[in-house]
Formats: sequence, C-alpha cells, structure tokens
Amino acid sequence: IMNSFGLIQIGLILSSTTIISSLQCNHLRWQQRKVIENSLRLLDKMGKNFPQQCLREKTSFRFPTQVLQPRQKETVGVAIEEIFQHIFYIFSKNLTLAAWDGTALDQFQNGLYLQIEQLEACVIKKHTQHCRSKEGSRLKLKKYFQKIDCFLKDKQHDLCSWEISRAEMRRCLQLIDKVTRKL
Repeated sequence: IMNSFGLIQIGLILSSTTIISSLQCNHLRWQQRKVIENSLRLLDKMGKNFPQQCLREKTSFRFPTQVLQPRQKETVGVAIEEIFQHIFYIFSKNLTLAAWDGTALDQFQNGLYLQIEQLEACVIKKHTQHCRSKEGSRLKLKKYFQKIDCFLKDKQHDLCSWEISRAEMRRCLQLIDKVTRKL
C-alpha cells in the first residue's frame, strides 16, 4: 500500500510541474508584451533624444521581417528568442562611449536575459519539429545583427553608432510587439 501511494504522489508532482510549465508557456505571449513594453521604455530612458549630429550617419540595416511571419507560432517564438539573444549580445560590450543611463541599461539587459530563459524553456519542447525553417531564419537574423555589429566596430563604438543601434533595436522590439499582438 505504501509503495503505490508513493507512486501516486510522484505522479501528482510530475503532472503538476508539467501543468505549471505549460501555464507559463501559455502566458508567455502576455509576458513578452510586458517585457517589450518595459524594454522600449528602458531604451528611451537609457539615452536622451536622438542626437542631431548623428542623422547623417543613419544606416538601413534591413530587418528580415519574414522571420516573424511563419505559419507556426513556435517558429516565431524561436525567431524572437534568437532576436533577444542578439540584442543582448550587442548591448553587452564596448558601451563606454554610449553615455547611457547605467541603471536603465542594466534593467534592459536583465529583462532581455529573463525573457531569453523563459523562451528557451518553452521553445525547447517544440524545437525539433521546426528545424529546417528555423535554420533559414537563424541565418537571416545572424546576417542582420552582424551588419549592426560591424557598423559599431567600423565606427569604433562611438556615440552616434550606439544611438543608431539603439534606434534600430527599438524598431526590432516594435516589430516583435506587433507580431506577438497578432498571435
């Protein structure tokens, strides 16, 4: 009797953790909208208005919008996770000339990091089904973010290059927000 009771308890614990993790994944879209809203606010708070002297240096990086338009929600989730990872990477190096509010920057990075972790936990479950379409998206995103990274390096991470990159990241987050509202 004790043995079967122990198995029932283990079964209940396992099923409740599965339910909890799937609930987290179900609420992920709502969480993402909150994180994006907060990230956009923090991007604004990090720096002042876009400097006039940087206008002539503006560059078009051409975000690959098709990566956010696949038929399956899971594929969009994988793309969003990838975008957050790239943004986190870009905003975690050579920021000395950016002259941004450090607290807002830290909060921005922390929010992205937490969102990446939550997305990974939810996306991993459905990862294998979407490998082929995911690879194409991954390459397009990698090229896009490499352009931004090279731009920053070419400009030696100066104030204008960071401001242009910050404006571009704002655009990325707005695109993600638009997509997650439709899902």
